[in-house]
Amino acid sequence: MNATIKLENVNHFPVLLKEVISIISPLYGGTFIDCTFGQGGYSKKILENKSNKIFAIDRDYSSKKIANQFKKKYHDRFKFENRKFSEILNLSKNIENPKGIIFDLGYSTKQIKDPEKGLSFNNKGKLNMKMGLNDFSADDVVNKLGQKELTKVFRLFGEENSSKIISKKIISFRKNKIIQTEDLVNIINSVKKKKFSKTHNATKVFQALRIIVNNEISELIYGLINSFKLLPVGGIVIIVTFHSIEDKIVKFFLKNYSENKNVSRYLPSRIEKKKLFKLIDKKPIIPSKKELELNPASRSAKLRYGIKLNNHFDFSEFIKKFNYLLEVEKLVK
Repeated sequence: MNATIKLENVNHFPVLLKEVISIISPLYGGTFIDCTFGQGGYSKKILENKSNKIFAIDRDYSSKKIANQFKKKYHDRFKFENRKFSEILNLSKNIENPKGIIFDLGYSTKQIKDPEKGLSFNNKGKLNMKMGLNDFSADDVVNKLGQKELTKVFRLFGEENSSKIISKKIISFRKNKIIQTEDLVNIINSVKKKKFSKTHNATKVFQALRIIVNNEISELIYGLINSFKLLPVGGIVIIVTFHSIEDKIVKFFLKNYSENKNVSRYLPSRIEKKKLFKLIDKKPIIPSKKELELNPASRSAKLRYGIKLNNHFDFSEFIKKFNYLLEVEKLVK
């Protein structure tokens, strides 16, 4: 990153903001939970209506600075806790009947451009990628996992076709410890130098590392489950995803539990799984042409949402469906 750029001057655009507000505005007059507070884009817009309150969560400790500014402006209408959103049931203050829960699973421009976080292959800095409340860094993953484990991480979390060759190169190069983002980028480029693509060679590997370092799979799965438990009937859960793995999980969660299906093919057809959600839009909502022109980074965003129908829940099928991804997260100890 150019040292002359100050992070506080970096603009951030909340993705699909108009669409989010359009969905929740009929429920105005209560508390909404912003599970990924970040730069406060969604919270700020919701708080413009003085009948609303926000309880914000973010694992990134740097968000606390912005949260303090919100607290001074909105007083009792705004509360913030530095925690993972999978812990939503453990908030210090009980939230009765939240009207809606919002997840924006993307990284803010400020986070991406922060060299200390090491999230971007365009920055020079340490291989970190920790968003806060982490047990290990990308440095630990790259320098400690074996070739088979690295291959699995890159293939399943990054959907990287060259995962095996890249992993083999990392093992051969890490005699001198790989601690800088540029070290890893150079290794990836040495493998993919003859391939041409609109995306950077390192995109998928960096995505995979961000996912495993921040336990993004288990965070999302248990964040969704616990949000359902917290929501009252009639409440809305909204999720904005930015890559296919996230969207696959969210799509299954909402679609699978919004359909009437037999609990088991061996049981009588009259025994049906209860519908947990009502889906207004069957397909994901994507950014408009105008938003894409203003914020090209929103191009991969997909918004899905569901309205809670009842308090019955059994999410064992959901967990089992994605257990193969949960197991990959356990490779780093």
